[in-house]
Amino acid sequence: MCDRCVRVPAALLGVAAAITLAAVPASAHVTVSSPDAARGSSAVLTFRVPNESATGTATTRLTVRFLQLPQVETEPVAGWKSSVTRDGDHRVVAVTWIADGGGIAPEQFEQFSVLADGLPDTDVLSLPAEQAYSDGRVIRWEQGPSGGHEPEFPAPTLQLGPARPGAPDHGDVRTAAAAESHESDTTARWLGSIGIVLGSLGVLAVAGLITRRRS
Repeated sequence: MCDRCVRVPAALLGVAAAITLAAVPASAHVTVSSPDAARGSSAVLTFRVPNESATGTATTRLTVRFLQLPQVETEPVAGWKSSVTRDGDHRVVAVTWIADGGGIAPEQFEQFSVLADGLPDTDVLSLPAEQAYSDGRVIRWEQGPSGGHEPEFPAPTLQLGPARPGAPDHGDVRTAAAAESHESDTTARWLGSIGIVLGSLGVLAVAGLITRRRS
C-alpha cells in the first residue's frame, strides 16, 4: 500500500476527531428539568451539570440567573455550598453553588435542585448559567436558538405548563396580606378606643356612686 493511501485516511480521522471534540460542548451542556413546572406556580427545578473537560479539570462553580422570583430554596448537595443573590426589592436574581471539595470530575455530572416560587407567565423559561472550572476557565451557557439550529452554548430552558386553576397570583397574595394586616390594625385600634371609652364610663359610674353614698 502506498504512503499516500495511508496518509489520506489518517488525515480524515484527524478531521473527524476535531469535529467530535468541537461538538462536545453542544452535546454536554447544562440543562434544567421539572416535570410539573407551570406558569405562576411553584416547582422543583433540577439543573444537570456534566463535566466534559478535555483538559482534565474539575467543575468548581455553577451560577444560574433567574428573572426576579419571589423566593428560591436550595436543596443541600454534599460537597457544595450555595448562596442566593437578591436585588433591591429582595427578589431572587441568581443562585450560586461553589464546590467545598473536589467539584465535578471529568466524565462525571452533578445535579442541583431548587424550589422556585412564583414562576413567570411565559411559555419558555430561559435560565442562563455559568460553569467555572478549577483552571479558571468559564463557560457561559446563555445563547438562544438561532435559525432553527442549536447554538454552541445554549442556555438551559424549561417549558412551562399553563397556569393551574385556582393557583394564587403572588402579587395578589401580597396585596391581600397587606390589606388584611391593615384591617387587623384598624380593628385593634377601634377595640382599643372602645375599651378606653368603656373604662372612662366605668370610672364615672363609680365616682357618681361614691358621691351619692356620701350625700
